[in-house]
Amino acid sequence: MKGEGRMRHLLEPGALVRHPRHPEWGLGQIQSVARDRVVVNFEQAGKQALDLRRVDLEFVESDA
Repeated sequence: MKGEGRMRHLLEPGALVRHPRHPEWGLGQIQSVARDRVVVNFEQAGKQALDLRRVDLEFVESDA
């Protein structure tokens, strides 16, 4: 099932992610997480509210 990926526990405010079906959106930073909903601010698409049951965001490790 979507959203049940092994990295889901890393999806918290401040985490960096990419949307696998919209690479043109660029890098995104999670703004909030509430149950199966997440708000991500993407470089090229702005703030997007996403349903984690429908998409597995790709976690991006920071260089810091």
